[in-house]
Amino acid sequence: MKTLYLLRHAKSSWSFDELSDQERPLNDRGRDDAPAMGKALAKRRICPDLVVSSPAVRAMSTAVLVAREMQYPHDKITVEPGIYGADVDGLLAVIRELPDAAASVLLVGHNPTITETANELSPTSFNEMPTAAVVCLHFDTDKWEEVSKQNAEFYFYDYPKNGE
Repeated sequence: MKTLYLLRHAKSSWSFDELSDQERPLNDRGRDDAPAMGKALAKRRICPDLVVSSPAVRAMSTAVLVAREMQYPHDKITVEPGIYGADVDGLLAVIRELPDAAASVLLVGHNPTITETANELSPTSFNEMPTAAVVCLHFDTDKWEEVSKQNAEFYFYDYPKNGE
């Protein structure tokens, strides 16, 4: 059994024209929402075997803030350059190359690809996932290269405003 958590990065700031897209930081709401989602995952007793993030500052910041709440060491977060700018096929390639030793993985990335990948893999469909939203899927396989909609089971979908 493999478990995948697809997490869209938290809300980012557009206030710094001089920064490249990859350098954009989280805004105040993002800095609040990311740990809130980490707490929501921790409340479910979730601590993945592996956290993998896009190298973009907003994604890495989200990964660190979420990981902290789940007691996952931030220095163990893996940066995967292939997530940034990936389309669905590219993100599926990243997922299918994950180490089989990891039974559960939290992957932090960007829209529209996170939502499109969730829809590609899940038997349940999703509208556009809001920032800091997470989808959890279980797969009836022991190999990441075999994950697909055919062996997937939807487990949960959560987002910051869900608890309000």
